[in-house]
Amino acid sequence: MLAKSSTELVRQQNSHIVLRALRLHGRLSHTEISDFTGLASATVSAITADLERAGIIEKSEQKPLSGRGRPRVLFTQRRGHSYLVVVIISSDVVQYSLADYSGTLIDRFTETRVAGGVGTFMEGVQRALERMIERNRVSPSAVRSISISSKGLVDSSAPVLLWSPVLGTERVDFQAGLSPRWPARILLSNETLLVARALGQKSERRLGPDFRGLVTLSLGHSIGLGLALRRDQDIDISAPNFGHMLHVPGGALCRCGSRGCIEAYAGFYAILRTAFEVPRDTIPAKFVPLQEVDKLAIRARSGERMPSYAFREAGLALGYGLSRLLSLYGHLPISVTGPGARYFDLLHPGLVDGLSEAQVVRMFGVPALSVVSDEPMLVFEGHLDGALTVMDEDLVAGA
Repeated sequence: MLAKSSTELVRQQNSHIVLRALRLHGRLSHTEISDFTGLASATVSAITADLERAGIIEKSEQKPLSGRGRPRVLFTQRRGHSYLVVVIISSDVVQYSLADYSGTLIDRFTETRVAGGVGTFMEGVQRALERMIERNRVSPSAVRSISISSKGLVDSSAPVLLWSPVLGTERVDFQAGLSPRWPARILLSNETLLVARALGQKSERRLGPDFRGLVTLSLGHSIGLGLALRRDQDIDISAPNFGHMLHVPGGALCRCGSRGCIEAYAGFYAILRTAFEVPRDTIPAKFVPLQEVDKLAIRARSGERMPSYAFREAGLALGYGLSRLLSLYGHLPISVTGPGARYFDLLHPGLVDGLSEAQVVRMFGVPALSVVSDEPMLVFEGHLDGALTVMDEDLVAGA
């Protein structure tokens, strides 16, 4: 019995390795799968046959360019096998996307978030999910995963949002709210973790074994941070609660209710509060229109003292927080994303000054700082990579 169990575990592991290779590289021939995975040719043949019988993958033929010889047989995921719904929660809107098993986007729409508590919010999510499957004629049973993301604190063991800029301290149990209607696997991630996942995967493809890790810093109404670190053969992805790390004891009031958080000095509401010299114990606005921060940035770039000071203070708070992070994890490149990345020129002086407080920065110089503009696409790519990997694991276990 033990031998049979061990054999089954090896089969599942090898099947997942094959599916992962198809995720990373697209359509592959039998020989290419063997080259990418290191699995023996006979093992690849047995696994692809099993996965094809289960309807998880399919094969197609590619004619040779010369027109002569045998066509190449290529394997890929069977697109209609199952579906994934991605739900991205922002401060003012919720975006819904439907993708097939190959990761191809089928449909997408955005809805304005209705004001109210958890009950009102979950009713809106339920209606949007129903609308998504009805307009695409997909059965609820064909949706194998619903992958949700938000800024805030996420329970690591269950799809429960513990705190968010949108709903504050109201806990949102997505499993309890969705499972009666949806048999799908419910996944919940911190949004910046997904950005780190997407950028980490891109960097690993480019650098291979030379990739050590990276930091992603998301700037906006909230401040988010993601870490992608190499751990032996794997990449470990995490999202420390950076925005609510202490910056100044007893300092400015944050949206989380604490005082002195990094966000209370670097979030959009904090920058406006500093620029207009609003008392720091003023209750922060939940949402600041981007146009208002744009106007302030124009004034800062024209040399006005208080707007310039506000952006510098924000950069300094971010730099101090990052200096502590690098002291723990080492000299890592930093990618700046989010709507606040457009103010990077104004934040940069304070950011560098704050970073320079770390010994690792004084020894090895300021780490590589880059701006990555398309954060929404990175979030979506992170959803696809994480959720489809889990779907592959579940399918292999049940195949």
